[in-house]
Amino acid sequence: MLILIIRYLRGYLRIRIAGYSPERFLNLCSYNHIYLWGLVPSGGAYELYMNVRGFRKLKPIIKKTKTKVTIVERHGLPFFLHKYRKRKLFFIGVLLCTVSIYIMSLFIWDIHIDGNRKRTDESIIEFLKTQNVEHGMWKSDLDCARVVKDIRKEYDDIIWVSVSIQGTRLIVQVKENSDKMEVQGETTEAAVAPTDIVADKDGTITSIITRSGVPQIHVGDTVKAGDILVKGNVEVKNDAGDVINYQHQVSDADIYAQTVYNYEETLALTHYIKEYTGNNKSQFNLKFGARIFTFGFLENSYEEWESYSQESGLKLNDNFYLPFSYGNTVIREYESVPQTYIEEEYQNILTDNFNRFCHELEKKGVVIIENNVKIYKGKDNVAAKGTINVTELIGKEQAADIVSIDLQDEEEGTTDGNTGNID
Repeated sequence: MLILIIRYLRGYLRIRIAGYSPERFLNLCSYNHIYLWGLVPSGGAYELYMNVRGFRKLKPIIKKTKTKVTIVERHGLPFFLHKYRKRKLFFIGVLLCTVSIYIMSLFIWDIHIDGNRKRTDESIIEFLKTQNVEHGMWKSDLDCARVVKDIRKEYDDIIWVSVSIQGTRLIVQVKENSDKMEVQGETTEAAVAPTDIVADKDGTITSIITRSGVPQIHVGDTVKAGDILVKGNVEVKNDAGDVINYQHQVSDADIYAQTVYNYEETLALTHYIKEYTGNNKSQFNLKFGARIFTFGFLENSYEEWESYSQESGLKLNDNFYLPFSYGNTVIREYESVPQTYIEEEYQNILTDNFNRFCHELEKKGVVIIENNVKIYKGKDNVAAKGTINVTELIGKEQAADIVSIDLQDEEEGTTDGNTGNID
């Protein structure tokens, strides 16, 4: 790459050698340390590349070998400057463009947020604005370490932040810890109070795997929403089988049951489609920094219309954004035309929607055993109705009452009774 740049800066030629002894010409060039490259035969002659300095040494070699040398092409900066030497405005424009790009490279023109899930990019950018970090600011005024501290201080659930400048972009990478915080909160809660698992829907138990707590149901039992499936108060008994205490646990179990989903979707037979009239209004937008310049008018008297906008930013590469963007807004007039679904159309729509509903259930781990959904046609609409038999994980945690036995009172009562017997 470096060699190519040096060749371009110094200039080089593509020449054609013809005559009685071109081989002797090449040997003499090598003897006189004239660098040649890209040698190819061309008819009864040869074509090759050489630099300008070497070309100036060819005169005695041409006389000695009686060859004819013709310049085929000229390449490089010296020839470019010579060709456009009278176009001063062109070079002034190139110089101004270079200076402008350099000046624009000193600013932040794009803020990119990565890794956020709980909040939008806009909310973080708005917070950064309150800390004087915004589009169009000098890169030299940006303290990345301070921005990291400000974000960590503002958002408790963000455990890791990286702020870096790449080109004219400010890259803010964050890592949230919401899931871990929730788990820790549940663990702290469980340390002081037991929890039960209760049914969140009706069903028939098909499988139960208990890790902690006392199961209250068996395979084959029918349960209703609200029934206790696993208790968090575990009885502690003595050798006589009497309950002497309770252990408090967070109930943990996988309970599967056969349940039923009622499915219903109604679709109107008459629907409206848009027929565009061809009447449009458009407006061109040019944005420079925070300023927006518009060209055109969007005022209209259409009864029904839709609008859409698009915007494109200018950049030299992925990390060198410029403070310019352009786009347009278009308004299109249309008329709503009523149409009626034919049988094939409404069947396809309802079937696709039902398959999509089943797919969402399967993504949640629900196993579909049987579906009894059918399509019914009425006067003005059609409906897909029926039931879906599935096997799924049921149960939700619920705070349990703390059950305990006062052992001291129990022991005192036992001593009094024994003393009475002795008397």
